[in-house]
Amino acid sequence: MAELFLDFCGCCDEEVILDAGCGTGALTAAILRRTNSARISGIDFSAPYVEHARQTIPDTRAQFSVGDICALPQDGSSFDRVLSLLVLHFVPEPDKAIAELRRVARPGATVGAAVWDSGGLVAYRMFFDTAGALFPNGNEQRARNFTWPMTRPGELAKAWQACGLADVRDTMLTIRMEFASFDDYWMPYAGKDGPGAQYMATLNSDQKEHLRNVVRIAYLSGEPDGPRSYAATAWAVRGTVPV
Repeated sequence: MAELFLDFCGCCDEEVILDAGCGTGALTAAILRRTNSARISGIDFSAPYVEHARQTIPDTRAQFSVGDICALPQDGSSFDRVLSLLVLHFVPEPDKAIAELRRVARPGATVGAAVWDSGGLVAYRMFFDTAGALFPNGNEQRARNFTWPMTRPGELAKAWQACGLADVRDTMLTIRMEFASFDDYWMPYAGKDGPGAQYMATLNSDQKEHLRNVVRIAYLSGEPDGPRSYAATAWAVRGTVPV
């Protein structure tokens, strides 16, 4: 998704770029591959993600720090390009975050973001729709996970226009999520990070096994275990800070 997002929002040499909600650094890494002299500041609320980004992206053009995109530590008008990939739908108060993205962008700068489309995540829907059908608390968790802000058509564009950005454009970006097998698909849910793993932690061992077995049936869809490819769609927006 980082590559498609950059095709839409752009990045150039000599720019100072903010990767707001950088996670483990996927977008920063993509910018580094595309440029020779751009400098990127990545910031994320999660200290483990930031540490992972520091360890895996040693390029001195990239710097990473822990922080809240609803209260960015940078001065106003600091960046030539401000980008936020797959973050705003997880922010409790996205309007504050968007105002901050605009604040730290210089006049003429591009401000861009992308969020998952709540109905366009086939792999995640398969898990949470099954959990919702099996358990009452699964239905509650599904409702929380798929009523994210900014994930409906046009919502990002309206938010960009409301904060005073000009030349606002929005689009839909779609990638494929590839899995080698059901065990590969299930691995994140057996871990500790992410909404699926967090939900699994609320179940007892019998419930976990039942959910896994039923989701496996959905994954197999009557065919032998093996590779599967699921579409994943995001909404993206970009706008320009008026000069």
